[in-house]
Amino acid sequence: MLVFVSLIVLVIWLVLFFAWGNFWQIWEFDSDRAQFPAPPEWPRVTAVVPARNEAASIEAVIRGFAAQDYAGGFSVIVVDDHSDDGTARLAFRAATDTNAASRVRVISAPELIGGWTGKLWALHAGVNESAAAEFYWFTDADVVHAPDTLRRLVSRAQADSLDLTSLMVLLRAETLAECLLIPAFLYFFLMLYPPKWNADRNSRTAGAAGGCILLRQAALKRVGGLAAIRDEVIDDCALARAVKRSGGTIWMGLTRASQSLRSYGHFSHIRDMIARTAFTQLRYSPTLLAGTLVAMILTFVLPLALTFSANIRVWPFALAAWCLMTASFLPTVTFYRLRPIWALLQPLAALFYTYATCLSAARYWLGRGGQWKGRSQAANH
Repeated sequence: MLVFVSLIVLVIWLVLFFAWGNFWQIWEFDSDRAQFPAPPEWPRVTAVVPARNEAASIEAVIRGFAAQDYAGGFSVIVVDDHSDDGTARLAFRAATDTNAASRVRVISAPELIGGWTGKLWALHAGVNESAAAEFYWFTDADVVHAPDTLRRLVSRAQADSLDLTSLMVLLRAETLAECLLIPAFLYFFLMLYPPKWNADRNSRTAGAAGGCILLRQAALKRVGGLAAIRDEVIDDCALARAVKRSGGTIWMGLTRASQSLRSYGHFSHIRDMIARTAFTQLRYSPTLLAGTLVAMILTFVLPLALTFSANIRVWPFALAAWCLMTASFLPTVTFYRLRPIWALLQPLAALFYTYATCLSAARYWLGRGGQWKGRSQAANH
């Protein structure tokens, strides 16, 4: 029986390694290496930044916008989502200090209405204030972008006729919890949404990274605006899905040049980040939850466990699977400039993600699903 199980585990890893959209070969999607010609005319872009209690990072974010070397029309709308920590005041001060007050506006989000998640409601308010833009740049209030970020985004979008261009920004990987779990977060995300399949018009895969999305106004209008996805907790992927279903073209890559300032100093911080959306990803289905738990154990835990089995006949299969797993994770570890030894610890990270997924389901059933800064955003069960 163990030999049969170990053979299944090896087959899983052969498929993932060689036939799952090359998701682990992240150098293929590293946008910092790509160069695109400047468009004949630079389109007008409005950045929309939803901000809820982001006092710790908003000033650095505004300074990053002020430093953008974009040659076209560019403005920023910070939508203060009922913060109580002075976020709006700090954003305005940073815009003034950087001589960017003429192109940075700080507005207040209207009172949240039923059927909308908080972030999408804030983005909707910002979009309504920027009708003249050809592109919207949706980005988070804890992400600092390099000066050439917008120029590179627009160049790629125009050269490849993209409707939605997204970058997975670099998350912090400094503390023990971050080093163990943040590279795994990127790895699992790319496994769910292989960028190669994402860009394929004939594939149903559609994902995006909410920290940095460049979206054509025409594409947003075509899908019915943000109202079409107003209740989505995983709003970035829902937006990508809507754009692709409408016949639009999408692309998602990686960058080190845009960095998140948010710190996940403790395991509980990353646990809560995962738990916020994990059960939503499973469409609140107990059946999918059970299947996911089995798949996580089978795929990530058993290769290691069976390698140390007393049954020597399972060793070749289990060890080969563990080697493939480690080899596939190593590029993500090195992308974060961590020591290769961290790649061997992926089974531990997988166990933690499995636990957080179970917690996500439990919180949903207790009426506390999709928790984000004091709001429960998951649909009622």
